[in-house]
Amino acid sequence: MKKILSIDGGGIRGLIPALVLAEIENRTGKSISKMFDLIAGTSTGGILALALCKDNGKGKPKFTAAELVEVYSQRGKEFFNRTISKAILSLNSIISEKYAAKSIEKVLEEIFEMDKLGSSLADVLISSYDIQNREPLFFKSWKKEMAGVLMKHAARATTAAPSFFRPALIPVDKGIRVLVDGGVFANNPVVSAYAEFKRRFPKEKNVLVLSLGTGQTRTIPYNEAKKWGTLGWALPLLSCIFDGVSDAAEYQMTYILGENFYRLQTMLTSASDDLDDVSKKNIAALEEEGAKLINSSKPELDKICRLIS
Repeated sequence: MKKILSIDGGGIRGLIPALVLAEIENRTGKSISKMFDLIAGTSTGGILALALCKDNGKGKPKFTAAELVEVYSQRGKEFFNRTISKAILSLNSIISEKYAAKSIEKVLEEIFEMDKLGSSLADVLISSYDIQNREPLFFKSWKKEMAGVLMKHAARATTAAPSFFRPALIPVDKGIRVLVDGGVFANNPVVSAYAEFKRRFPKEKNVLVLSLGTGQTRTIPYNEAKKWGTLGWALPLLSCIFDGVSDAAEYQMTYILGENFYRLQTMLTSASDDLDDVSKKNIAALEEEGAKLINSSKPELDKICRLIS
């Protein structure tokens, strides 16, 4: 059986799938990169996918999923670090990006160092969108033209959420691409991952797909949205796009694979759905949401762990 893992985008809410993956590693005693043939990720999911496949130099993962949980819970503020002057100059992201790119770039460099996509312990598929050429761009670790791309650059591209960070200028195959967060078209990259897998292995029939969400976001009441203009819709619209494409991908994969498709997602009841709420209170709430998801998904997790290990 071939196995695919897909991880949604969601900013700091990536803590939720990180907790689920830590539970899977704990139950099976095996690393995620050894149990899946293809790992796809968008935005925060891209960071997780890449980090779980980073070689420690000895053919083993540099990070466990539990260690990545700690990165999110202890260093979340470093991803979204904004000075007072930046807040004033950007008018709270109205006239420019909300955060300076150097904040997230510093953390990504510490995590990925100078490792290249081609050194990944499992095949990884990372989504981004080229705003200059107006087309999706997928970083594929097995592709010759992508193998030399630095992991930190792929991670920077897939996390360049519009209005949060400026677009990323990334060297790809002897050229420079202008890239933003893949969530603008594939916040849940599972359909893209499955399509790529089928293209490479068209005769493979026995496939298991695990898709991990980062929490279902809040509703938008009519009375709140009816008077919104361009500024009012800016961030809620981005959230709607992220949610809409995620839900559509879930529907499509359920239809295509049926019982061989597993989607673990939770409704956020105590945690904020903001991509950048890195307050101690919200981190604790996200940890509670992750524990709730694990507890409510015990039958599915039992079966998944049995099949992938």
